[in-house]
Amino acid sequence: MTENNEQVAGLLLAAGGGRRLGGRPKALLEHRGRPLVEYAARALREGGCTRVHVILGARSDAVRSGAALPGCVLVDNPEWEDGMGSSLRAGLASLAGTGARAALVSLVDQPGIGAEAVARVLAAYESPATLVSAAYDGVRGHPVLFGADHWAGIAATATGDRGARAYLKDHEDAIRLVECGDVAQAYDIDTEADLVHLE
Repeated sequence: MTENNEQVAGLLLAAGGGRRLGGRPKALLEHRGRPLVEYAARALREGGCTRVHVILGARSDAVRSGAALPGCVLVDNPEWEDGMGSSLRAGLASLAGTGARAALVSLVDQPGIGAEAVARVLAAYESPATLVSAAYDGVRGHPVLFGADHWAGIAATATGDRGARAYLKDHEDAIRLVECGDVAQAYDIDTEADLVHLE
């Protein structure tokens, strides 16, 4: 398990501008008294990722000054307005030369997914060829783990807000699903109505 922790880096996609939230960046939404980005980064760390890269975009200066992210590598995505795909590409590029052999990707706007789900997905890592996804009642969700063998293919197809969806669809047979519905809830904070999930 310790070996996995060193080979698998956490990638937190936290660049979104919250268009459907009146332009409030999701990273800065308050959850349990602190910015949501702190909660999400802590879930990656407590789940076993010793290296965590946080991809910032909207109001990145405010996130840097307002959120406590000790030990995290903060990566600016200047193309964040193009959607999640650009953040995923920026995150994977930031891992070049780090020795990471896989990236465990989570989203800042899913506070129902904590360290237990991260740990389960992390434990399924076997090699740079691994593809793993958390599942909720059998339906694929986050976090997802991409072995380094897949990074170039994912970066080539990650456009708009689709992220790795197209790549995963093409490689569905290779994905190992890890059920997490008993330890996590996969809701997103996308609209004003979703803010009820924040505490």
